Amino acid sequence: MKNPVKISVLSLFLGFSLVSTSLNAQDAKSLDELLQMIETSKRTETSEYNKRQIEFNSDKNEQGRLLKKAQATRAAEERRSDQLEQNIRDNERKIAALRQQLDKRLGSLKELFGHLTGAAGDVRENLKQSVVSSQIPGRTDFLGELIDKMSSDTRLPSIEDIEQLWFEQQREMVEGGRIVKFDRQVTLASGNQQQMEVVRVGTYNLLADGMYLEYNPDSGIVSELPRQPAGKYQDSAAEIQSATGGFTKVGLDPTGPLGGGLLRALINTPTLEERWHFGGIVGYVITGVFAFAIALALWRFIALFMMSSGVSAQLKTSTPNPKNPLGRVLQVAEDNPRLDPESLELKLHEAVLKERPAIESGLNLLKIIAMVAPLLGLLGTVTGMIITFQMITLFGAGDPKAMAGGISQALVTTVLGLVVAIPTVLMHTLVNGRAQRILHILEEQSAGIVADSVEAR
Repeated sequence: MKNPVKISVLSLFLGFSLVSTSLNAQDAKSLDELLQMIETSKRTETSEYNKRQIEFNSDKNEQGRLLKKAQATRAAEERRSDQLEQNIRDNERKIAALRQQLDKRLGSLKELFGHLTGAAGDVRENLKQSVVSSQIPGRTDFLGELIDKMSSDTRLPSIEDIEQLWFEQQREMVEGGRIVKFDRQVTLASGNQQQMEVVRVGTYNLLADGMYLEYNPDSGIVSELPRQPAGKYQDSAAEIQSATGGFTKVGLDPTGPLGGGLLRALINTPTLEERWHFGGIVGYVITGVFAFAIALALWRFIALFMMSSGVSAQLKTSTPNPKNPLGRVLQVAEDNPRLDPESLELKLHEAVLKERPAIESGLNLLKIIAMVAPLLGLLGTVTGMIITFQMITLFGAGDPKAMAGGISQALVTTVLGLVVAIPTVLMHTLVNGRAQRILHILEEQSAGIVADSVEAR
């Protein structure tokens, strides 16, 4: 009976001490030892549980104390916050009262400072953009502080600050009438930087080594214009740089110091070659046709001139010369002296008709070129307008640069067509007139020969 009781007690506590006794169970040599081990483990766990409960209660009391302390701190901070808010409201009322007092004491000075602030802003922008700043940098640094003082409620500008504003305006006016030489680092069109002697002509232009320069107010860099104006302006720029006195002509841009629009418009004006390239493929074709027309007209003029010289020489002699058209026509009459006038007239007419193709050669082609050239120009115009309308469809009509290519082609090809057509018509008229004079002489001489034959009979 003893062992079953021990086994029941073991099974009662086995579920509570399985983990703690699993290692010791291997060392138990009997059920009594195992039961003793379990009881010992139970007492140990009970002791640890009591200890943990005591610690928990202690921690609970500490947490309660901390909670009360936090609540007290919160209440104190809330009272402090209310006090600070009240102080803020009081200070705002005091500040408003002081501002009213300040405005009352300033009187008309407040309005004066407003105008002075606007004037200082305009002067700062003008001085920043002026080419004089390339020689005298940092002129606008004090203006920012001056504007801040005049816009502040706690600071006022001094008389010295206001006098400095007047001084800078006066200096700008004085420098506008001076031509000054100074050394400055210049950025060339190649990207390299070089120390050069720069000539400043008033507030209009910067010159160096016969080149026109530009000043970037944002970066403070003086650089060579990527494209210079015409040669005469560069020559005058070189002359004024080397001049020591007297009067020297030089090209100036009176739209400075804030624009420089005339100079930019001058250098951006396309040359004749550039305008020609605007015509594109159609323009090249028209130019090729014009070159062919000139060559053809020159060839026919030379040929007709030689024919005319031969005919003029033949008119001075009665001996037919087969090297000229009139000589060949007269040779027909000399070869057929016994023909009746009607037959002789037909023979001579035939001889004149044989000479006509050689005399009128190339004239129809010149006429065709004169007619086709405007049509080619019209083709370029239509093509350019198609391109323009496509750009309008893609980008809208707000950006003229997007349509510039098509418009340029439309206008340039029309001009090229007319430029080709007008001289070609004149050349055709000139060459055709000389050809008709030769044909007139041949027909006149043929008619004279027939008349002489009729009189002889």
